[in-house]
Amino acid sequence: MCLAVPARVLEITEDNMAVVDVGGVRRTVCLDLVTDVRVDDYVLVHVGFALQRIDQREAKRQAERLAAMFSGEPGGADAT
Repeated sequence: MCLAVPARVLEITEDNMAVVDVGGVRRTVCLDLVTDVRVDDYVLVHVGFALQRIDQREAKRQAERLAAMFSGEPGGADAT
């Protein structure tokens, strides 16, 4: 199973990389697979690559579902 996590773009570098915030943790990811990403945009990240841009509401919804899934709360892995 693949898992992509929502992240907020904090900084974009000249080499098409971005520093992102994933739940309070900063990571560097590659932007080669997405276009028109700007600082403060949200992206889905998988294994160091931003896969697509998403809006802030969707990023929040996905982050909440991930948190619920890993905490065992209702609304986690089986929720649609």
